[in-house]
Amino acid sequence: MELKRVVVTGIGAVSPLGNTAEETWKNVVAGKSGAAPITHFDTTNFKTTFACEVKDFNAADYIDRKEARKMDPYCQYAMAAATMAVDNSQLDLEQTDKNRVGVVLGVGIGGMHTFEEEVSYYALNGKEQGPRFSPFFVPKMIADIAAGHISMKYGFHGPNYITASACASSTNAIADAFNLIRLGKAEVMVTGGAEAAIYPAGVGGFNAMHALSTRNDEPEKASRPFSASRDGFIMAEGSAVLILEELEHAKARGAHIYAEVAGCGMSADAHHITASHPEGLGAKLVMRNALEDAQMQPEDIDYINVHGTSTPVGDISEVKAIKDVFGEHAYKLNISSTKSMTGHLLGAAGAIEAMFSVLSVEQDIVPPTINHEEGDEDPEIDYKLNFTFNKAQQRTVRAALSNTFGFGGHNACAIFKKYNP
Repeated sequence: MELKRVVVTGIGAVSPLGNTAEETWKNVVAGKSGAAPITHFDTTNFKTTFACEVKDFNAADYIDRKEARKMDPYCQYAMAAATMAVDNSQLDLEQTDKNRVGVVLGVGIGGMHTFEEEVSYYALNGKEQGPRFSPFFVPKMIADIAAGHISMKYGFHGPNYITASACASSTNAIADAFNLIRLGKAEVMVTGGAEAAIYPAGVGGFNAMHALSTRNDEPEKASRPFSASRDGFIMAEGSAVLILEELEHAKARGAHIYAEVAGCGMSADAHHITASHPEGLGAKLVMRNALEDAQMQPEDIDYINVHGTSTPVGDISEVKAIKDVFGEHAYKLNISSTKSMTGHLLGAAGAIEAMFSVLSVEQDIVPPTINHEEGDEDPEIDYKLNFTFNKAQQRTVRAALSNTFGFGGHNACAIFKKYNP
C-alpha cells in the first residue's frame, strides 16, 4: 500500500503570547515572555504566584454565548483555535466531504476548572443541600468534549477522539491525524491540543512536586532552559490547532501549503512516573523512530524545537539524547525552547510547538531560547551546541523536529519539512 502524503494547510492559536497564530508567532520570534502574576485565583500562600495565562480572550468571538457557558475554558480555547485554523485553511465546507474530515486533539487534563468548582461547592454545601451538581458538570469536564464540540460545529463525521499522554498528548494527536490521512482513513484532520489548568489544584499540585519555578519576583525571566539557575517550568494555558490534509486533496482546491508532515515517532522511557531517563534513552528512541518514519537522516534536520521545560534533570537528558542521535551534526543544528516564552502548555505543548516548527520551516527563521545570561552555564550542558539564545536566527530550515515528553515516560516527536512538489 502506497502511503499518502500529508501537508499542513491551516493554523490557529490562542496562547499566552496572543489570541491568534499570527500574533503568537510574531511575539515568539521577538523573544517576548508571556509570564505574569496569576489573575485566575488568589495565590496568597502559594509557592508559585505567576504563570503564562491567556490574556484578553473573549469566547463570544467564536462561540455562541449560551453554548460557551456549557464549556470549560480549555474547550473554549480549543473551539477558538479550531475556528481560526479552519478559516485559515479556506476549506470550502459546502464542497468538502465531511464524512472524510475528522478531529483528533491532545488534552492532558481537561476541565480542571469545572471539576474544581463543582467539587468545591459540594464540599462546602453538600451536607446541608445534598449533591447539587450542575447537569453540565460531566460534559464540561471530560477531556474528549472539545473534539466533540468541534465536530458538531462543522458537521465533521470522520474519526473523532482525544489522546491523553500528559505533555506529549497533542504530538500524539498530530501523529494519529497524520497516520489516519496517509492510510486513507480521512482526507482532512483538525488536530492539535488544548489545556487550561492554571487553577489552585493545578498550581498547588505541581508545587507539591517541586516542578514549578518559584522565581516570583521576576516571572518573565523564570523560564530559562539550559541555564544553570533554572528551577522548574512555568504553567501555561491555551490551544493550537493545525489542519492536516492529504496532498492531492489540498492541491485540487489550490490550498496554501505551509509544510509537509514528514514523519512521527513514539516511545516510552519505562523509567519513572515524572522524571525523564537521566541518559535520555526514551528521547533518543523517539527521535530515531521519527527519523525512520520520515525516511530521513539526522543530517536532514536543521532545527529542533526541544521539550526544554527549564527543569534541572529534563534539560540535561534531552541534550544528551540530541548529541547521541545527531552526532557531529548536532553542532550544525539550531535548537530552541519556545517554552522560555510561552511557558508549558502541558497537553497543548506539542500543538503550539508543532505550529512554531511549521512556521520555522515556511519562513526560515528559528525562534530563540530567552533568559540565558552570561555566566549562567551548567557544567553538564554542552554550550558548543547552538541553543539560539536570546535572539531569533534567520537560516534555511529544510526540516524541523519537535520533541514532547510527558509524565509517565510518554515521548512523541513530529518532523515537518518544506513542501516539494
